[in-house]
Amino acid sequence: MGIFSSQFANVVEWQETRDDIIFWKWNNDEIKKGSRLVIRPGQDAIFMYNGKVEGVFESEGSFDIESEIIPFLSSLKGIKFGFNSGIRAEVLFVNTREFTVKWGTKNAISIPAPNLPGGMPIRAFGNFTCKVSDRDALIDTVAGIKQMFTVDDVKERVLAVLDQLLMKWISKEGKDMFNLQANAYDIAKGLKDELDMEIYKIGISITSFSIQSFSYPPEIEAMQKKAASHQMVGDMNRYQQMSMLDSMNQPGGNAGGNMATQMAGMQVGMMMGQQMVDQMKGSVNSTQQTSIPTMQQTNSQPQGNNMIPRFCPNCGQPTNGANFCGNCGNKLV
Repeated sequence: MGIFSSQFANVVEWQETRDDIIFWKWNNDEIKKGSRLVIRPGQDAIFMYNGKVEGVFESEGSFDIESEIIPFLSSLKGIKFGFNSGIRAEVLFVNTREFTVKWGTKNAISIPAPNLPGGMPIRAFGNFTCKVSDRDALIDTVAGIKQMFTVDDVKERVLAVLDQLLMKWISKEGKDMFNLQANAYDIAKGLKDELDMEIYKIGISITSFSIQSFSYPPEIEAMQKKAASHQMVGDMNRYQQMSMLDSMNQPGGNAGGNMATQMAGMQVGMMMGQQMVDQMKGSVNSTQQTSIPTMQQTNSQPQGNNMIPRFCPNCGQPTNGANFCGNCGNKLV
């Protein structure tokens, strides 16, 4: 009898090696006499007979099906294995661990924004975690028609409704359309709750949901960088501090020497700028304090009690201090 039993016996166990499978159905025509059930950590084994769940086994280990499993199955309690025949039953293995899934919007989502008739096109990226929460619902909605169910199947269902829900929660919680990351936590919390309600219908729960980043059109990102640089330069103290840090973090070379050189250069530049400002102020003050000579004062020189013109008013030639113009003979005094 022992010889024949070894030929007919089979091992009922999870035979898939992929780690992204949520449930897998053991595929065999019959469970033979002497067969064993193997349950590994993080697995549940569900016995099904005629489409009905007969028993759920959660403890890990190796069990003799005839003596340790069959007595706990309601419809199969009285069944005895024959010498050449077994029982036709399905065994569904469920992965009970939590899965981490990366997600991203398939297409850009146009979010209503002021002064933008077509809205603001954005993309979002992040991850979520999920796990089996209701085995009965999973069996009723999915397991009856599938050999296995994977993480990609859950992701596909999530992405089918994600765009609409993302638009809804951005409009609701996005206080600053150009800095949505500041409200990413509140947006993700609202998305997690609604996605959980949607996916729970198939026995899966969304245990966490996070948004890692938002992506804007290139021209919007360029404007953001420009505005940030202007703000940085506007705060000179902060600019100097950032320059010093950049110098210290430069790979290779003498970080201290580079920093000292940049600090010295900045000080010289500031001193030169201050000198230029002082010179401009001094020039303005001297101009305001000095009176502008009249044309008469400019074109005359003292000669006793009379004023002799420096240039002859008749012909315009220099007078050289004479009383008469040497060119035209015009009397000057």
